[in-house]
Amino acid sequence: MENKRFIQRMVWGYVLLIGLAILQELLIYWNVFRDQSFTLLELGFSIGCIAALLLGFLAPPGVSVVGIFVYIVAYFVWLTTHAEVDVLSISWLWLLPANVAVATSIKSGLIRNKRLMERLEELQRRNPEVDLATSLGNKEAFKETLIKQSNLANRYSDTYNFCLAMFKIEFLPMVRESLGSQGYVQLLASLSEGIRNHIRYEDYKFALDEGRFIVLLPMTNQEYLKALTDRIKHALMDMPFQDRKGGELKLVIRAGALVFAKEQFRKYEDADAVIAALERNTETDLIGEYI
Repeated sequence: MENKRFIQRMVWGYVLLIGLAILQELLIYWNVFRDQSFTLLELGFSIGCIAALLLGFLAPPGVSVVGIFVYIVAYFVWLTTHAEVDVLSISWLWLLPANVAVATSIKSGLIRNKRLMERLEELQRRNPEVDLATSLGNKEAFKETLIKQSNLANRYSDTYNFCLAMFKIEFLPMVRESLGSQGYVQLLASLSEGIRNHIRYEDYKFALDEGRFIVLLPMTNQEYLKALTDRIKHALMDMPFQDRKGGELKLVIRAGALVFAKEQFRKYEDADAVIAALERNTETDLIGEYI
């Protein structure tokens, strides 16, 4: 969205700039048609319009403001003492300052948008992205959180630990076919909400592709992990869903868990390996200790 706004502002800025240049050319051609002449003074003003655009783009805003003020004062003096007062001579009074003002405004807008985009990109690098369908953290967020938690558990192994659990939609192609694309997105949102309702605030929630959800559970005892995963799994399967034909969807959820093992600390740097181990454990609803 921000990229589109940035591009739209650039387009409108350049359209305005080109419109000013066209207006100036039309005034020159109209004068040539009227008088059948093109004096050195008019040539100088035409070149001045281009110079005004360059001044607005290249010079700082303060210099541009001072330049506009000096030009207007000098032009009024020249207009009242030597110039012939007509439409064209009066138009030069505002065309050059308008060129400077518009070019300065466009440059300032581009600089502001550039800085905004840089800040947004910096925030995006700092904060992991969120899955749009579920509002949970995505795979990149999972990788970052897994590294942080494994480092904590390795450094303070006597007092800190964590567990991982995966919940996977079984028979996913059939589920997608029976729900359709819109219904499947609603299903993912409902499942993510159901998971959030059954875990603690300090637990981490992630949504992966292929109907997989992962929760990272800090300071969770292994003896309670089986009961927790079973409770969440059955709660998800008990949620009522209707397919596209209005019938009840029979949803099957597989669960698998993994307990952090300090001797395998280095393997937790590979998030794909951890995900693969969790997925293997979902096949038999297993709680494992090894990746």
